[in-house]
Amino acid sequence: MPVRLSPDESLAAARERLGRPLIGIWVCSGSPLVAEICAGSGADWLFFDAEHSPNDVVTLLPQLQAAAGYPVVSVARPPLNDTAVIKQFLDTGVTTLIVPMVDTAEQAEAAARAVAYPPAGVRGVGSALARSGRWNRVPDYLPNARESLTLVVQIESVTAVENLEAIAAVEGVDALFVGPSDLAASMGLIGQQNDPRIEEAVLRAIEVGHAHGKLVGVNAFAQASAKRYLEAGADFISVGADVSILARGTEALVDAFSPDDGGSPLAAGY
Repeated sequence: MPVRLSPDESLAAARERLGRPLIGIWVCSGSPLVAEICAGSGADWLFFDAEHSPNDVVTLLPQLQAAAGYPVVSVARPPLNDTAVIKQFLDTGVTTLIVPMVDTAEQAEAAARAVAYPPAGVRGVGSALARSGRWNRVPDYLPNARESLTLVVQIESVTAVENLEAIAAVEGVDALFVGPSDLAASMGLIGQQNDPRIEEAVLRAIEVGHAHGKLVGVNAFAQASAKRYLEAGADFISVGADVSILARGTEALVDAFSPDDGGSPLAAGY
């Protein structure tokens, strides 16, 4: 008899089960080894990025497999809000997607349709061939697939902030995720993601999202900002990235044995 399996836990399910905000780490290296190291860190979720990192569905799959043995939620971000790309990412078995650059309710609706099978959506049926349904080893996967998924849409522009109410009201969107760096650039404040105007937008997103029954997360590599957003009610937050941790850690190690050259400190955060 084949092993009977169930889909991995999604971000929303973990938030409900744990009853507290979830702390996450980006995995941008594309390395299954690094993914496994991060999976054992105690983080609640890992953010596998394919928008700004050397990842695609081929490199994502072994990273998901490496993390699967650990009590951590795997979250993936496809490079764009595209039905075909989203279908491929879902078929890897990832149960939470963060869809980037969602500026309007119409774009949010397109993402919601992409993650649902007909008649509610347009996701292509291929679970018998894919890890998502564990090659037909997940009983009743097709009728229950949408219940196992968390769809997060990313708020990272002035337009998206202006359309917050409409985006948050879209059925099928489970959560909002604010990207302060792109939002700052959109507001003419590039590199100033800790500017009070950015923080104000994040706090508004938390308020609006919760009013519509959505989870709300934010990217915050600066600890002071992360703590402030958690105090404001953020449901999930990303606080660092594998590549940044490696870069800063190696720099600090070498600096401990190097003379001070008087150079300016590098910018912190993402």
